[in-house]
Amino acid sequence: MSLVQFYVATEISREVVFVLGDIGNVQFRDLNSNVSTFQRSFVGEIRKYDNTERQLRYLEEVLKRQESSIPLTGYEHISSHGGMAYTNTPTTSQLDDLVQVIDQYDTSVRQLDGSLEGLLARHAGLLEHRHVLTGSRKFFDLRSNSFEMVEDETALGNLRPSSDETEGLLVEEIEVELGYGPVRHSTDANREATDFGALSATMSVLAGTIDRDRFFALQKILWRVLRGNLYINYVPIEEPIRDAKTGTDVYKYIFIIFTHGETLIRRCKKVVDSLDGKIFDVDSNYDVFKAQLDDLNGKVDDVNQVLVHTKDRLRLELKEIAHELLKWKVEIKREKAIYVTMNLFNYDQTRRCLIAEGWIPKNDLQMVKNALRDVTDRSRTDVNSVVNELQTNRVPPTYHKTNKFTDAFQNIIDAYGVATYREVNPALASVVTFPFMFAIMFGDVGHGLVLFLAALVLVLKEKQIGAMKNRDEIFDMAYSGRYILILMGAFSIYTGLLYNDLFSKSMTLFKSGWKWPDDFKAGDSITATQTGTYFLGLDYAWHGTENNLLFTNSYKMKLSILMGFAHMSYSFYFSLVNYKFFKSRVDIIGNFIPGLLFMQSIFGYLSLTIVYKWTIDWIKVEKPAPSLLNMLINMFLSPGTIEAQLYKGQSFVQVVLVIIALVCVPWLLLYKPLTLRRQNSQSVALGYSDIHEHEHLDNLLQSEEDAEDSDFFVIQDFQEPDEEFNFGDVMIHQVIHTIEFCLNCVSHTASYLRLWALSLAHNQLSAVLWDMTISNSFVSYKDNGYAGVIMVVLLFGMWFVLTVCILVVMEGTSAMLHSLRLHWVEAMSKFFEGEGYAYSPFSFEKLLTESEET
Repeated sequence: MSLVQFYVATEISREVVFVLGDIGNVQFRDLNSNVSTFQRSFVGEIRKYDNTERQLRYLEEVLKRQESSIPLTGYEHISSHGGMAYTNTPTTSQLDDLVQVIDQYDTSVRQLDGSLEGLLARHAGLLEHRHVLTGSRKFFDLRSNSFEMVEDETALGNLRPSSDETEGLLVEEIEVELGYGPVRHSTDANREATDFGALSATMSVLAGTIDRDRFFALQKILWRVLRGNLYINYVPIEEPIRDAKTGTDVYKYIFIIFTHGETLIRRCKKVVDSLDGKIFDVDSNYDVFKAQLDDLNGKVDDVNQVLVHTKDRLRLELKEIAHELLKWKVEIKREKAIYVTMNLFNYDQTRRCLIAEGWIPKNDLQMVKNALRDVTDRSRTDVNSVVNELQTNRVPPTYHKTNKFTDAFQNIIDAYGVATYREVNPALASVVTFPFMFAIMFGDVGHGLVLFLAALVLVLKEKQIGAMKNRDEIFDMAYSGRYILILMGAFSIYTGLLYNDLFSKSMTLFKSGWKWPDDFKAGDSITATQTGTYFLGLDYAWHGTENNLLFTNSYKMKLSILMGFAHMSYSFYFSLVNYKFFKSRVDIIGNFIPGLLFMQSIFGYLSLTIVYKWTIDWIKVEKPAPSLLNMLINMFLSPGTIEAQLYKGQSFVQVVLVIIALVCVPWLLLYKPLTLRRQNSQSVALGYSDIHEHEHLDNLLQSEEDAEDSDFFVIQDFQEPDEEFNFGDVMIHQVIHTIEFCLNCVSHTASYLRLWALSLAHNQLSAVLWDMTISNSFVSYKDNGYAGVIMVVLLFGMWFVLTVCILVVMEGTSAMLHSLRLHWVEAMSKFFEGEGYAYSPFSFEKLLTESEET
């Protein structure tokens, strides 16, 4: 990465930033960090485009409400990678015209949409009023009609207080039939209707509508406020009523209240208003009712006509907008990003130019030079843009080029920490080690095949799935890591072959290396005789034996130690690569060499003894196999003491290894701090502040000598002050590093035993699931005939679903997280600093892709 300084004339500054954003390889630095956002040069332009974006969001919201009839079009303007397919930079006058057009459309749509909302609210109010007139009329008709009231448990009628007032509001319901059921004439009904008609003639009436959920609250409140001095009833409105405030459809009741006097009516109105109810004028006179109904019908017809006309006009406006909206959004978002980026530049008033700084990959310098030269040629100006490559001690951003295969692995590493600039990238090695560590814990041919096929579908259908919008979050994670999943499945098939596991069952692919006796009785304990060696992996003869678990546990446990030692060793060698690249001789001698000797003298020795122990036939030599764990413990607690000898000269070798390990501890602790102290003392004597400045000046002179002659790129010195050398800080840091390294060598090696533990758990859980489901179905099939066939089908379905859900999904997720931990903690701690920051260039493609995702 190179830090580059741009000198851009103000006349072509916008065009230059546009081209650089189209290329997408410059990460600009903020040169106005001490200037507030509102005091920068291009605040006015940003506010203008902010307002335009707000208008576009409003237009999009209106379009979404009409989405079923007016779909968004104009996708042909969008390129495959999400950017705009343009050949020339749009001019400022064209963008001003676009802003004006969008403002006109916004004004027109707001007027039409506001008128439409008002008309819809008025139309809903008229319909609601008409419902109240027709529904309340049933109560007034009781004066002249007599009928028997049909009982309805859900209807609420006249409320009367109970005889026991101390029990609170206990009511008895006298239902009033409102004309929704059969009517039967009777003498009692005539008397009840006559009483109600006489009562209503002397009372004031209040009618309106209220939400169904709030009617019963209204009823109870009015009962308490009016002390039972009222008659209240309701009629349900079958069709929903549009709420003008929320724009949603709600179901309401028509209520009618009879009470005495204007004072009680005013109290009722206040209660109704508090519950968001509506009150409408009604009259008991039939002629007045008829006139009101005719007037409402006429108004409804008039509003319907205006509604149709307004909707047609709004639809025409929206159709014009729908074809261009996506294109407008991209243009405005990109133009706003240009001015936001230009606000990072420093304005030089004497030279009338903008000064910018940014990080660029060295390989793209020539591309930037050609692009800026083309801008100058197109603008027909005599002012050239000058680019200076600055020599600086600032830490550049970390940039890793990835493709669709390696991107998921890089994201795994970046989730832990972004690599320090130019240190070894752990993602490259994790392409193999991450799925393989997973497969060691997940080794099963059947389960690996299920995972492989599921990932293969995601890979083969990646274009169709990638084009999907609003994917589920968990599904999107699986799709993003589809190449990781396919490798995890493939490696699991391989390790399943080594374990000889297929859904917890062994496979007889090759000839067994063991032979069982021909003659034996049921219940006898028999021992197999070795006749050869199984071709690949574990022999299927071990399956079902009494000592199978003991053998596989010992094998997988030792294998986990060997895998952990290999994984940590090659990771530790990456630190040597870093030290050599940064030319840190003091770290090679003070960290790498003693660390390597410490690790190899203990755990390298343990790994060698594991392999050596496997090579010896302990039955043939008639000796018990020694315990390697006890050997390692006694190696430090009792140096030179051997309880069970593994090989000749073991005592001397172990004493030497212990001495080497003990010597490495003070070596790790003291060499680097003392060496840095001596080097900085010499650099001060030579006239430099510290050794870092001395090295920087040497690098600067070397870069100036190697720079190519060019009138476009000028090498300059641009330096920030380095931190002064502090022996105390270096010593504390080295003490922490030494303690962590020595302790982690022990704990991290033991941590790899999770490979054995999860492999055992996965195998045993698979065996239990097989025995409890599909294994029982085979017995049922033999004993029950056709019923057994049905049981086989049902239990097979149950077994397959549980296998996928528990063993593949849940166990697979667990194994993946453990593999992730082994990489983040056990392996990467040996060499990875992770103190960098990601390279994030100004790019229109990235900008538009992120906006589409949000």
